[in-house]
Amino acid sequence: MIPQVQDDLKQDFTFTRLPSRTFRMNHDTETITGTIDQVKAVEQAIFLILHVERYRWLIYSWNYGVEFEDLIGKPIDYCIPEIERRIKEALLQDDRITAVENFQFEVKDKKKVLTTFTVTSIFGPIFTEMEVEA
Repeated sequence: MIPQVQDDLKQDFTFTRLPSRTFRMNHDTETITGTIDQVKAVEQAIFLILHVERYRWLIYSWNYGVEFEDLIGKPIDYCIPEIERRIKEALLQDDRITAVENFQFEVKDKKKVLTTFTVTSIFGPIFTEMEVEA
């Protein structure tokens, strides 16, 4: 005889989004002053994610950061699609970011790639650029 089990889990719950308020970092003066929220907080998160090498620092989760170090010395033709894939993979870990698109690449000095792209967040689009050494 198969036991009959009642599903006692309640299905009447709702998801709530936590506020995105965080401390504001000033990279020019290397200080932390005040707080920021919404678009500015997501912009700061994008900056931090793209400037932390994944798996390098024990303080960060393995889901945080991006992997660029192993691209150094590789051919540019290999690096360009990898840069796009790795940026998307890194940024989409943040639940405030819904899409990363419109990538454009410009090769500089045969060793550097300037990447511009649009990050779509729940607060609106954010236009971003960064330079990656290949």
